[in-house]
Amino acid sequence: MAGVHIRKNDEVMVIAGKDAGRRGRVVNVRLKRNRIMVEGVARATKHTQPSKRNPQGGIIQQELFIDLSNVMLVCKHCGKPARVGHREEEGGVKVRICRRCENET
Repeated sequence: MAGVHIRKNDEVMVIAGKDAGRRGRVVNVRLKRNRIMVEGVARATKHTQPSKRNPQGGIIQQELFIDLSNVMLVCKHCGKPARVGHREEEGGVKVRICRRCENET
């Protein structure tokens, strides 16, 4: 899918929605649906019945998927959310760069 610059374990900042301004680590990416799951963001309460896996049952918190357009990648160098570009290094290797500080992310 064109325009997907975020990978698993990247740090992102939510820029839209009820969790705007929160940061977290990407746990899961669904490229075909353009959705990602961020740790600690978009949490929902789920009531579960007792089962073999969870003999106690009760109320659990789980993360939900949010749209990819609602997050921005946080640069490792400047620590701020930034747009992502690409640059070709020697040897034909493509790397992601921060458009704010021009360093590799």
